[in-house]
Amino acid sequence: MDTPGSQSSLHRANLERVLRAVRMAGSLTQAEIARSTGLSAATVSNIVRELKETGTVVVADTSSGGRRARSVSLSGDAGIVVGVDFGHTHLRVAVGNLAHRVLAEESEPIDTDVSAQQGFDRAEALVERLLSQAGFRSDKVIGVGLGVPGPIDVETGALGSTAILPGWTGVNPGRELSQRLSMQVYVDNDANLGALGELVWGAGRGLSDLAYIKVASGVGSGLVINGQIYRGPGGTAGEIGHITLDEAGPVCRCGNRGCLETFVGSRYLLNLLNASHPGELTLTKVVQLAQQGDLGCRRVIADAGRQIGSGVATLCNLLNPRRVILGGELAEAGELVLSPIRDSVARYAIPSAARQLSIVPGTLGGRAEVLGALALVMSEMGESGAIRHTGLASASTARAGRTGVAEVV
Repeated sequence: MDTPGSQSSLHRANLERVLRAVRMAGSLTQAEIARSTGLSAATVSNIVRELKETGTVVVADTSSGGRRARSVSLSGDAGIVVGVDFGHTHLRVAVGNLAHRVLAEESEPIDTDVSAQQGFDRAEALVERLLSQAGFRSDKVIGVGLGVPGPIDVETGALGSTAILPGWTGVNPGRELSQRLSMQVYVDNDANLGALGELVWGAGRGLSDLAYIKVASGVGSGLVINGQIYRGPGGTAGEIGHITLDEAGPVCRCGNRGCLETFVGSRYLLNLLNASHPGELTLTKVVQLAQQGDLGCRRVIADAGRQIGSGVATLCNLLNPRRVILGGELAEAGELVLSPIRDSVARYAIPSAARQLSIVPGTLGGRAEVLGALALVMSEMGESGAIRHTGLASASTARAGRTGVAEVV
């Protein structure tokens, strides 16, 4: 057993920092690892050599700034992670490895009134099918990331009362899925996972401060501060959909009146078009019609954009993020919704904060949340689990004893 402060424990801590940096980025040069961890180039070089010898990382020649460099990424067999995303009308599951490669992925529709038990039945079956399809046994899975459309109580793990899926309030989704799969499950709301997905794989790469706003059946937001998802002490940070815009407005599902969600959620927007567009409409269809030049749909989307912009301006004044990424079905409207959002931000936000802000669509589309679920496992699993999984623990301890390579920062 490592003694705190010993050479072996310090070496292990440095090794874990390198593993985490590479795991979250997917691939880094040794110089980038040194910058992100604060370790010296010599220490990074020795640790990378050790990880390569044990088969934990793969090192390849590359270039950086016109100079030769060595790119470090996790081995494809360093471990398997699973992502599960429950939406209002869909279930999506992905299987990936720690090298940021998606090995299998599938999405299927679910009814909006599906019970929690029925939903978990389908998730369990889909996870097992995709693992079999990818050729992995369940004991190769390090963890499962689970996204749900509502806030999670940080003390009880239960789904909050403002969840989009009716009948799921009070359910402990992490415990339920963990018992079914016999795997470690990490759970978060879908907006936080969308933010994490875009941060690791999409429009937020390279940034440390951003907000991801998802507009679909409801409105949610995931906040990234200093490179980490900010959840707040109760787990409800980022509920931008429940900013009050009109105290005399429509009653929201949260019990208040005039929340942002009551003016831009899909139910409200579709109701505005019922008279002029008879027949069954979906938000995706409204976006398509607007892109084809339908004036009514364009007006509805523009009005929604201005309302969203009011909420973004408030967020901008409070947190001053570098970037706001729009996700969800409404994001597919592109500039038809983004331009009105920018107009409202320019009008209501502090000028200096507005100048520093970029507002862009997400690049991952409907996959943002399930990819964020994969990233959630990578960020929460802990390096010690990865070390045990790869059989590196005893090797790293022995090597530290031989080389004495350790660094305190």
